[in-house]
Amino acid sequence: MPRRDLTFQPGHYYHLYNRGNDRQPIFFERENYLHFLRLIRRYLIEQPLDVVAYCLIPNHYHLLVRCKTNAVSGAMMRLSVAYTKAMNRRYNRVGVVFQGQFQAVAVDSDEYLYHLTRYIHLNPVKAGLVAHPRDWEFSSYLDYAGLRSGTLPRLDVLRQQLMSEAAYQTFLKPEDQPLPTMTSAFATNLKALMLDE
Repeated sequence: MPRRDLTFQPGHYYHLYNRGNDRQPIFFERENYLHFLRLIRRYLIEQPLDVVAYCLIPNHYHLLVRCKTNAVSGAMMRLSVAYTKAMNRRYNRVGVVFQGQFQAVAVDSDEYLYHLTRYIHLNPVKAGLVAHPRDWEFSSYLDYAGLRSGTLPRLDVLRQQLMSEAAYQTFLKPEDQPLPTMTSAFATNLKALMLDE
């Protein structure tokens, strides 16, 4: 596996994501999503990072995280291996589930951080799975919009940067609108992250 150029720094934000090998599904039924979320709690939450936003859809996942330590790569590898073993055992299959190692991008501005939550939460809409992000269970949107009080997304981490729950719902309108106040550099960076292209 090639060595990652990115160095994880405590206190910094990162977008972590991966998709299924050969763009195949990584989640096959509801219990798979729930199991992956349990594994996130087991391998990521205790030590290396806070999950700030997330979205799991059938063939990929997105995590917006803030690092607490620099031990992210090892924890993500353990998460991936544990999930792959569980899926192989559950479905009597062999081989990899994910397309290589997870991808990571440093979030280098408040603008990026803010709009990345929008991109992550609109993923199920863009994929044609639901008409509105509130209809997708496996996303932190419901927590951001005040429709669920889960414990996985650490909303307090972003509390100063976030708007009210009602304003966030308006900001996240799923129509094909351009993202407001988005610089062209940010738009280019975001386009590079789209796993469905």
